[in-house]
Amino acid sequence: MAGQNLPELLEVRDLGLRFGGIVALAGVSFTARRGEITAIIGPNGAGKTTAFNCITGFYRPSAGDLDLTHSDGQRFALARMPGHLIARRAGVARTFQNIRLFAGMTVLENLLVAQHVPLMAATGLGVLAILGLGRYRAAERRAIDKAKAWLERIDLLARADDPAGALPYGAQRRLEIARAMCIDPVLLCLDEPAAGLNPSETAELGALLLRIREENCSVLLIEHDMDVVMRISDHIIVLDRGRKISDGTPAEIRADPHVIAAYLGEDDENADDVAHEALP
Repeated sequence: MAGQNLPELLEVRDLGLRFGGIVALAGVSFTARRGEITAIIGPNGAGKTTAFNCITGFYRPSAGDLDLTHSDGQRFALARMPGHLIARRAGVARTFQNIRLFAGMTVLENLLVAQHVPLMAATGLGVLAILGLGRYRAAERRAIDKAKAWLERIDLLARADDPAGALPYGAQRRLEIARAMCIDPVLLCLDEPAAGLNPSETAELGALLLRIREENCSVLLIEHDMDVVMRISDHIIVLDRGRKISDGTPAEIRADPHVIAAYLGEDDENADDVAHEALP
C-alpha cells in the first residue's frame, strides 16, 4: 500500500514549541500519508514525544500548523482543536510509553470504555440504559461485538473476563492498541509500543501493526527499536534536538550520514566522517 502517490493524511508545517526559554521543537515539517506506517525516530531528547503531544492535543504548539484530512476531504486543524475532540471528531487515537490500562477492569471492559461516546449517546438520558431498551440495547451489542472482534484479532478473546492487570506485559501492550482501535481512528499514534517486549512479542506487535495498516488505518510510530522501525515502516522522519534532520524511506534513512552522526552523538560537520557506519 505504501507509495508516494498515496494521499496526504497528516500535514505538519513549521511546528514549533517553547517551554519558557527552552526550544523543544523548531520548524518541524513532515507529511504522513494515508495507508502508511510513518515512524518518528531520533536520539533521546530529540522532541519525538513532544511532537506527538502536539498532534494529539496534549500540548498547544507555539507555532505552525497540523492539518488532518479525511478521505472525504474533511479537514481538521488539530493545532486549534480542543484535545478531547481530536480523538472523537478527527479520529486520532494514541497510546503512551507507559501502559495506561484500567488494571482492575476486565479485558473486555477496557475495550467497552473506549466506546463510551456512542454508548452514552444511546442512553436516552439514562432511562434506556436502566431499562435495557431501545437503541441502547442495540448500541451495547455493537460495542460488545466490536470489542470481541478485536480481542480475537489480538488472541485475547479467551481472557475477556480476566482483569487487564493480570495479563502478561506483551498482551497488555496489544490490548492497549486494540482499545485505541475501538474508536475507529484514521490515524493511530503509538509511543514506543515495543518497549519492554521480548523478541517473540515484538514480532507479534509488528504483524499486528501491518494488519492495522491494511485495514485503512494509518500509523504514526515513535520507536527506539530500529529493527522494528526498519522492518515495518514505509516512511521515517528523524528528529534531533527539536529539528528535523532527515525524511525518507528506511533505505534512505539507514544510509544518511547525518542520521548516523546524530545517533553517535557527532556534530553535523562530522557527518561525512561517519558515512561508512550503518543503522541496523
